[in-house]
Amino acid sequence: MVTKNKTGQIVLNIVFILLTMAALAPFFLLISSSLSSEAALAKNGYSFWPQDFSLNAYTYLFKSSAKIIKGYGITILVTVIGTFVSVMMTTLFAYPLSRKELPFRYGFSFFVFFTMLFNGGLVPTYMMWTQTFHIKNTLWALIIPGLLMNAFYVIMMRSFFTANIPDALVEAARIDGAGEYKILWKIVLPLSKPMMATISLMVGLGYWNDWMNSLYYITDESLYSIQAILNTIITNIQYLTSGQSSVTSAVDVSKLPSVSIRMAIAVVGVLPVLCIYPFFQKYFVKGIVVGGVKG
Repeated sequence: MVTKNKTGQIVLNIVFILLTMAALAPFFLLISSSLSSEAALAKNGYSFWPQDFSLNAYTYLFKSSAKIIKGYGITILVTVIGTFVSVMMTTLFAYPLSRKELPFRYGFSFFVFFTMLFNGGLVPTYMMWTQTFHIKNTLWALIIPGLLMNAFYVIMMRSFFTANIPDALVEAARIDGAGEYKILWKIVLPLSKPMMATISLMVGLGYWNDWMNSLYYITDESLYSIQAILNTIITNIQYLTSGQSSVTSAVDVSKLPSVSIRMAIAVVGVLPVLCIYPFFQKYFVKGIVVGGVKG
C-alpha cells in the first residue's frame, strides 16, 4: 500500500513538473526571441535559445527611454490608484449585498448581474465620458471607464462574504455595540485577505495591461501609459515596413527589428507583473476557489 501511494505521488510530481514546464515555455520562447537577430528569426523561426544573439530590439526600444520611463510612471500611478479605489468600491458594494437583511437585496443583485450582459455600446459610452464627464486627456480617463468597478468582482466578493463570514459573528459584534462600518473594517476585511488580494491582483492586471482607454480618450502623448507607448512603437514599425511611409527611403527598413521588437515589447510589458505575482500567489488560489462558491 505504501509503495502504491509512493508511486502515485511520483507520477503526480512528474505530471506537475511537465505542466510547470509547459507554463514556463512561452516565457522562455519570448525572451529568447527578443534576444535573437531579425535575420535569424526570419530564416529559422522561433527557438528556445537565442539565435545570432542580438540586442537590436532593446536598443531600438530604449531609444525612447524617456517616454518609456514616463509611461511606466503613469501606468504605476494609475494602477495603484485605480486598484485601491476599485477594491474599496467593490467591497463597499459587495458586503451589503451579502447581508440577508438588506432591503431590495435581490433587486440590487439583479442590477449588478444585468450589467454583465448588456452595455450601452462604445459610441454612447465615449460621448458620456467625454461630453458629460469631460475626462478626455486626463488621468481619470485611464482609471474610470470600464475598469473602476467590475460586476464579476462584485458577485465574486459577495459570494466570499456570504460563504465565509458567519452571521453569528456579525450578530455578536452588533450585540457588543459595533456599527456596520466597524464590523466591516474590524471583522470582515481582516477575514477577507485572500479575496482582497485576488481581486487586487486581477484589477491591477487589468489596469496594467489596458491600452484601450488610452486609444479612446487620450490624444496627449504626455499621458500615454506604457502599453499605449509600446503599441505606438509597434504601429510605427509596421507603417515603416509596409513601404507606405514617405520617410522609408531615409530609413534602412531591413534593419528595423519588426519581429523581435514585438517580443522585446512583451518582455518589457510583462516583467513587472512577473516580479509581483509570486507575492500574491498564496492568496490567489484560495481566493479564487472560495470566492467561486455560490452564495
